[in-house]
Amino acid sequence: MTFEAIFAPSMALIVEVETDNKIRALQDVREILKDWGAVQSSTKFLFSRMGRVVFAKGEGGLDADSIMDDAIEAGAEDIRTDANGNIIIWTQPSLTSQVCEQLGGKLGLQVKSSDIIWSPNKETEAPIDPSANIFYFTRLLESLRDHPEVQAIYANVSKGGASDEDWAKIEDSLDACIDAQTDSL
Repeated sequence: MTFEAIFAPSMALIVEVETDNKIRALQDVREILKDWGAVQSSTKFLFSRMGRVVFAKGEGGLDADSIMDDAIEAGAEDIRTDANGNIIIWTQPSLTSQVCEQLGGKLGLQVKSSDIIWSPNKETEAPIDPSANIFYFTRLLESLRDHPEVQAIYANVSKGGASDEDWAKIEDSLDACIDAQTDSL
């Protein structure tokens, strides 16, 4: 089950919940949203479904640049690296398994994770304004994350003017956000 919500004027959230009781989950998530100043609203149009494959940092010196041709041939739309040197491949959801198999097998890369996520559209980015109440937004994310049935939280936020400490708290609570996507093709 997916919940969509807006916090402040432009911060959009998608919350994925896995439950055996939809009515209870609906009430619980709505209560959390209400407690921290968010409202349930349509936000899916601000996101795209994307396949994301994370390969462990290449032991043989492989990096995003050296696998680019093979990745594009396998169906990659974007290649990025994270702060730890892991290679992140973005693809269409239907090609996620294919990218894992082709690149993992051909290049001997170890798959750290593979999933289909809600990726925020770059043009709908909402930079965090330090004068806005970051406290309430981080508490909203923490409260959602603490709910046992919440599986994933996605937001269209970027660091903007938030402090490094505040941004780290936000980023740790999200499964995908704009600034978490670094080096590009």
